[in-house]
Amino acid sequence: MWSNGKGRTILLWTDDEEKKIMDGFNITGILGSPRQGGNSEILLDTCLKSAEKQGAHIERFVLNKMKFVPCQECEEMPTDGRCKIKDDMQKIYPVIESADAIVIACPVFFGSLSAQTKMMIDRFQCQWIGINASKSYRNLKKKKGVFFSVEASGRQDFFDNAKAVIKNFFVTVGATYQYELFCRFVDKKGAIKNYPECIRKAKEIGKLLVSV
Repeated sequence: MWSNGKGRTILLWTDDEEKKIMDGFNITGILGSPRQGGNSEILLDTCLKSAEKQGAHIERFVLNKMKFVPCQECEEMPTDGRCKIKDDMQKIYPVIESADAIVIACPVFFGSLSAQTKMMIDRFQCQWIGINASKSYRNLKKKKGVFFSVEASGRQDFFDNAKAVIKNFFVTVGATYQYELFCRFVDKKGAIKNYPECIRKAKEIGKLLVSV
């Protein structure tokens, strides 16, 4: 069942189910929209619940409910790939590291990602430095990357801008950009329900993540 926490949702299982799932497929869902129950969240949850039915273990973060600051470009960074700032980002790092797949859902704001999503991504600068500069950090677990986005005007270049940042993030955390779903002309809260093809595709991606 779903258990809503502070910006984080996990699935609760019996002991036997937990052992089975821990040996299975782990998916991290990240909601980058500030709007609860909005179009991005509907797509994300459709995908995650579809994957859950296939036996996946889900951990879900709602960035707008989490307390964390933007990257401070610290001069002295840890060499273990973890940011030294002690805030809610410390909940995300280990879950991302252990994930088999990462699903990010975010609306387009001003031609790119929401501030919440970009803030989270920038806080992985410590991992980028560890991988590319100090050569002291490696995330050995390969992952699948998925990006869902909605946008009101329907401009493809806006989706492309957001996609470029997400792809850079996925490279840093060891994820292959595998699936995307861009839904145009979606603005009002819940309007995505009027686009059954987008809902169907989100559900199908959830199945494919676990089965392929």
